[in-house]
Amino acid sequence: MKFLKIKKSLIIACALLIATSTFAQEDNEPQGSVIQTLTPSKLIGQGQYDIKWFNNLYTETRSTFASGRQPRQTFFTSTVEAYTGIGTKKRWNVGLILEARSNVVANRSALDVFSFDGEFGTARSGLTSIAPSIKFVPFKTVNNFSIQSSFFIPLVDNETEDFAPVNGGNGVFLDQNGFTWQNRLFYDYNFEGNKWQIFGEVNTELNFGDKQKSFANNSLNLTPGIFLSYFPSSNFTVLALAQHSQRIDLGNNFEQDFTAVGAGLKYQLTDELNIETLYTNFIRGNNTGLGETFNLGLRLVL
Repeated sequence: MKFLKIKKSLIIACALLIATSTFAQEDNEPQGSVIQTLTPSKLIGQGQYDIKWFNNLYTETRSTFASGRQPRQTFFTSTVEAYTGIGTKKRWNVGLILEARSNVVANRSALDVFSFDGEFGTARSGLTSIAPSIKFVPFKTVNNFSIQSSFFIPLVDNETEDFAPVNGGNGVFLDQNGFTWQNRLFYDYNFEGNKWQIFGEVNTELNFGDKQKSFANNSLNLTPGIFLSYFPSSNFTVLALAQHSQRIDLGNNFEQDFTAVGAGLKYQLTDELNIETLYTNFIRGNNTGLGETFNLGLRLVL
């Protein structure tokens, strides 16, 4: 597991969003592919559909809970997001998010998450949460700044299986057993020539519920991130990212933080469909794993 206390990072990220909003692109959007012009900051129009399938595989053999190497743990999350536009101003989208997970522990191979075998003591999988969601543009003159607000409802009974360790296992975590109100602030800016783009995000997650049921309940996650993209062509981009995540204790007596860096690629396969791949490495943290992620996503805009 992983997550979030450097208030300076959040302040800097928010300041960046506010300061750069003066460069709003308004209605003079650049021409190009979806990966150039329809970033998470931009909303789709009425009658359009935006469907994204994103897969994240996180694997670790080190953590800040123990010194040296530890038995491998791997957590796979598959997320489907679907939105449609409402109204004629491209200022409101409504949608739904579904999350499914498959996790393995006890030094099993990272690829064992795709076996879905549910082996007692070392593996768990299933549909874990559902979230109604809205996206909106709060300022009509700044169409490259938007907010996504989602309310995650847990579908798991037990966050971690409670049993005596078997096969080298130590209980298998599946997903948080608590409600999460997530708000993500998005901003992007295209530099002159449309070869470079900067994208900023501040993600906030308020977790609440019975603190006996989840390590995360009664805490607040703050996660600012910055992404820099270069477009060799309108259909292809190379990007680099840096992200910090901080969990603030609101009554559960547990705090957590990590910093990750990474890089990725996006390619526009057709006018409607694009593919992306992303790698990140957790370079530091407290009360967290120090692993890496491998990500693959498809996005369809109709």
